[in-house]
This record gives sequence, C-alpha cells and structure tokens, in this order.
Amino acid sequence: MSSVPERLAEVLPVVRDHADRCDAEARFPSESVDALRATGLMGLLVPEEHGGLGADLRTFAETAQTLAGACLSTAMIWAMHGQQVDAVVRHAGPRLAGELLPRIARGGMYLASVTTEPGKGGHLLSADAALTAERHLLHFDRTGPVVTGAAHADGFLITLRAAPDAPAHQVSLVYAAREQTAVEPVGDWNPLGMRGTHSTGIRLKGAVPAGQLVGGEGEFRTVAVDSMVPVGHIAWASCWLGAARSGYQRLVRLLTSRGRPRGIDLASPLTTERLARIRTDLELVSGYLHGVIAEIGQARATGADTADPAVQIHLNTLKIAASELAFGATDRMVQLAGLTLGYQRDSPLGLERLFRDLRSAALNYANDRLLTSNGSLCLLDRGVRLLSAAPAASPASAVDTPVDGPAPGHVSP
Repeated sequence: MSSVPERLAEVLPVVRDHADRCDAEARFPSESVDALRATGLMGLLVPEEHGGLGADLRTFAETAQTLAGACLSTAMIWAMHGQQVDAVVRHAGPRLAGELLPRIARGGMYLASVTTEPGKGGHLLSADAALTAERHLLHFDRTGPVVTGAAHADGFLITLRAAPDAPAHQVSLVYAAREQTAVEPVGDWNPLGMRGTHSTGIRLKGAVPAGQLVGGEGEFRTVAVDSMVPVGHIAWASCWLGAARSGYQRLVRLLTSRGRPRGIDLASPLTTERLARIRTDLELVSGYLHGVIAEIGQARATGADTADPAVQIHLNTLKIAASELAFGATDRMVQLAGLTLGYQRDSPLGLERLFRDLRSAALNYANDRLLTSNGSLCLLDRGVRLLSAAPAASPASAVDTPVDGPAPGHVSP
C-alpha cells in the first residue's frame, strides 16, 4: 500500500500543471481533485475500517501544507473537504457513516460545506432557513452565497434551523447527496484571489431521511466545537503556511543561485533583515500550528472538552495569526523581490498570485469577528492558560469560569 508521501508524489505534478490556468480562468481544478480522488487522498481522515487511510491531524496538516505549495486553491478545497469528513467520522450515526465513509475513501465523494447564508453572512452557529419534518423526511430550501466547489460537490453538509419554530441558534447539520437535491447556481465567482476554489453561491432544495442528521437534532454547536472549528482552523492555517513557505523557498533558492538578480545585494543589512523577518513570521505560524495540533490531539485522546475557553482562544488565535503572518510574509517577499520578480504576473517566483490568494485569509471568517469573540473568551479564562506543548490541565483547574460573565461569543467555522 502506498504511503501518503508516495500518493502526494503522484498528485503534485497534476496540481502544479493546472494551477495557473485555474487561477486565470477562475476555474475549479477538476483535474487536481480527480487525481486526489484516484490516489485515495480524499479519504485521508476516513478510518481504516471504512477503507480510508486513518491519518491523524498532524498528517492532515502536513499534507495540506504540501498541496498548498503547489496550488493554494486546490489545497483549500481538499482541506475543507477533510473538515467535513472529520465531522462525519465523529458525529454521523452508524448507518450514515457506514454508507458514506467507504464512498469517500474510494474517491467517490467530495463534500462541500454550506454554512454561509444571506443576511447572516458566515456566522456559524445560527441559521435562518429551517428544516421541515414530514413523513420521516426533512425538507429544506437553503441558499448559500459562498460555497467552495459548490458546482462540483457530490454531497453537502448544510446548517439549518432545527424546525420552523426553532430559535436561530438551534441549528442542525444535515448531509444531502447531490442526487437528493435540486442545485441552482446563484451568482458568479470572479474574485481577486483564491480563484480556483470556484466558491459560487447555490440554492439547495430537497428532502432527506432523518437519519442523515450529523449530530443530534439542533445540536450543531457540539459538532462545530468538537470537529468543524478545530479541524477547520488547523486546515486553513496549514494551507496558508504551506503556500507562504513555498514562495519563500522559491525566493531563497533564486537568491542563492547563479541567476540571482544583480539588484539584490545579499551583503546588505536591509536584505538580510527582510529575509529574517519573513522567516520569523513563518516560524511563528509553524510553531503555533503544531502546538494547537498537539492540544487538540490530546483533547481527543483524553476526551477533554474543546469548548473550554482557553482552547477556543488558541484555535481562534491560530486562524488570526496564520492569516496575518502568512500574508505579511508574502508582502515582505514581494518588497524584497522588487517590481519585476515580485510584482509581475509572469515572474517565475509566483509571488503575485500568492499575494492575491493570501489577501483573502483575513476575510475567510473575518478576523475582526474572531478578535471580538476572543476578547469575551479572555474574561472566562481567569487562569490565562497559554498554549503549551505539554498536555493541558483539566478545565476545572485551568479555568476559573465566573457564574455570571460575558457570553463567549461565536466560535468560527
């Protein structure tokens, strides 16, 4: 059986070959996703008993970084699919898991996430459109204004209000196969960066059996806190780090080659200072990412509650730091490389596309929203438990939660 690196070695040439065209045309990288399907990498997080590779979160993060070094759009499509797979693995009922996971492992299922909604934007833990129960079926009519790979997904995980009379925060997560839904495109996709994700809007209308709930009725918050938030933030940070690191590798290799531009003086303190600052940004993201992976892995191994305020702060901080530092590092690379090598679209360094792609990182579930949430969460973590490579203390000893305190705010997708 091929290892994950061997499978990646098969996929990467395809991903690289199609990256520029998918960016130029704002086209979904179908060839790259087909290669991921064929090598079994779409089932990386599917347990072995269901035919998958049974990989852990560290391997997931490393794979996302490697893919992002070839094409950030492809990596984000794959990583967000992995986020949905983890939710199915951890929260689907036995029958749904038994039907769906082997199909994912075989490469026959690409899952898209439908959490955005007109009027509420990307707020994860609320929903406007509601499920309607009728004769053992759950009916829905749902519009998602931004859905990665919407036109190409084989199935969807959709957030909906649990019932027409349920409050907005009582949300259910529903799996719907494409053949169970009428899929109607809504709008176009012509953004500055991340063009290959083809994150168009869609309207989904259909009905599914009640057994296709992922998690309990109205209990999406549990799924989000346990699975979607931690895996989503690890996925995004890994992709952004992998893309920025690859750009830095290309820059360093050029500067240390015989073809180094004569206008860049490696003996200049300004040049070496810029190189050092870029490396510092990447090191900080890498270190914090691995710390969060260790913390979530420990929580999963011990059954600790990831809703703990300190854990949520660490997850939100990962997303904020990775998005800002990866983009900042890329901005420094463009400045160092100069107008011709750093800013031109046809430069072999590829920094222009990287710059456009990473500009979206702070907007992908807005950093302002996460900072506001973290500010409220900080008041619940009186022990100020900082991220550590060591196993976390139990919430009872680490967090002094006030009886009456501010609401914890929204966790992110």
